[in-house]
Amino acid sequence: MAMTVEGLAGLACMFSTSVLLQILACALYNNWWPMLAALMYIIVPMPCLFFGDGSTRFLSSGEGGAWMKAAKFLTGMSAMGSLAIPAILRHAGLIETGAMFIEFTSFFILVCTVLCFHRATLDEEW
Repeated sequence: MAMTVEGLAGLACMFSTSVLLQILACALYNNWWPMLAALMYIIVPMPCLFFGDGSTRFLSSGEGGAWMKAAKFLTGMSAMGSLAIPAILRHAGLIETGAMFIEFTSFFILVCTVLCFHRATLDEEW
């Protein structure tokens, strides 16, 4: 299935909504600690770029050596860190419960965006 213009526009809207929720979690409660989770959003694709030739195909394949397994581990660790940071900040009393749930919603939308993009580009050759 080829990526269409409508599909790209939908993914852009989903990504924009995720970023908007990330900023709202900070601005609504006048506390910018939740933006710490945004650093993890930058770290999550790095193993794909360094060890997977820029594609996400290696995440769904069972083959690969130690570097591919390390990349899968680092990707999973970064993704779990994106969920853990708001929970840890809430437990420490640095952010409100509402900000934590907005962060979780932002993360869920971002993961859905990435999964939709991965599924749409799975059959395409670059």
